[in-house]
Amino acid sequence: MTERPKSLSYLPRTTRRRVVAMGAAAGIAGAGVGTSGLASAIAARRQVATPVTPVTAEYIAQIGKTSLDELGLRSVILRVVQDGKEVVTAAYGESLPGVAATADMHFRNGAVAISYLSMLMLVLVDDGLCALDDPIAKWLPDIKDADKVTLRMLANMTSGYRDYVYEPEFLASMYVDPFRQVTPDEQIAASFKMPRIFAPGTNWEYAHTNCVLLGRALEVMTGQPMATLMQQRILDPLGLRNTTGSATPAIPDPVLHAYTSERRESLGIAPSIRFYEESTFWNPSWTLAKGAIQTTNIFDMAASAIAIGEGTLLSPASHAEQITPKLIGFGTPLEGCASCHTLTEAFSYGLGVVLRGPWILQNPIFSGFAATEGYLPSHKLAIAVSVTFSEASFDKSGSSIHGNASTMVFDEIAAALVPDNATPKPA
Repeated sequence: MTERPKSLSYLPRTTRRRVVAMGAAAGIAGAGVGTSGLASAIAARRQVATPVTPVTAEYIAQIGKTSLDELGLRSVILRVVQDGKEVVTAAYGESLPGVAATADMHFRNGAVAISYLSMLMLVLVDDGLCALDDPIAKWLPDIKDADKVTLRMLANMTSGYRDYVYEPEFLASMYVDPFRQVTPDEQIAASFKMPRIFAPGTNWEYAHTNCVLLGRALEVMTGQPMATLMQQRILDPLGLRNTTGSATPAIPDPVLHAYTSERRESLGIAPSIRFYEESTFWNPSWTLAKGAIQTTNIFDMAASAIAIGEGTLLSPASHAEQITPKLIGFGTPLEGCASCHTLTEAFSYGLGVVLRGPWILQNPIFSGFAATEGYLPSHKLAIAVSVTFSEASFDKSGSSIHGNASTMVFDEIAAALVPDNATPKPA
């Protein structure tokens, strides 16, 4: 184990698949960064105080275009906004064969909804319905250790509830039938099949279980379903008209199609045989709390980065709770816990947000989709990148070669625009 998640190469291959392909550690920023031309370019930029090349909209767009070949991507969609003004919006590559990717296409936003979920919790804190350090036993008395686990622990991933995506039977069932509908009860039951490996509040582990339980607690607290809460308290107030939740795998038109090779080993397909399948409409019900599973587009992705980074819906106190890196130095690597590690300035966690130096972000990756959105408050700078993967993105085992490649594109854009505030590079 290593305390810095620069790469997932230290994990057994099966665990890496769970982390990267299923998105079990979607918050591990920059996972899989290698020695590609793009990674080298990022490193070079960090050696100088100002960009070597004048940073124009065309130059930023070119980063996205060249990353198609450098990272083996099928499509790249990006948008940069500074102080409320568009710097660039661009799309490269293709969705379906022969169909160009466009900036208005919709894709799954995955862990971005984790930030919304924590923001919703904080809205309810501001409303006086709860406090961050309330035990979840107030709403979920039948959940194991509910008297010891708080809302804060669910939101900052310190509850100690195991991530159900690591449970062998659950994982196997998802690869056998990626179209099946998963219920919150199944998610929670899978988590509790695994023994707890640390006490509440004593370590850090990225676990989807926290999001499922937080969503259920907020529903009981308010007496409203999560889909309604999300729409009325988050999406509508923020004007995110292209972000929608769905109880089915449907994606609104126009659709950005995704493809993957991640089921190769689970299906027993030999490395010598080509294997690359469409995953656009795989059922995402396993990922998060019911009612918090969404699709979006690059415009709403960038708008979300701004709203989360500025605390648009929150009191100053609640906004500070969400984005302050209180956990730097916290956490310890543990045997049997792939994402347990010591949080550092290069990768820390707030309440539903990833913190990398001065950047506030989220970076989902699952089922052939990957994206990164982030905000730099000091420069009022928002960057959003969405990618899909070509056949060349996967190795002979079906694992993604670069992990979340969108984060590499994001880092290159950040390094070009604000070299003195580039995302920290893990040592």
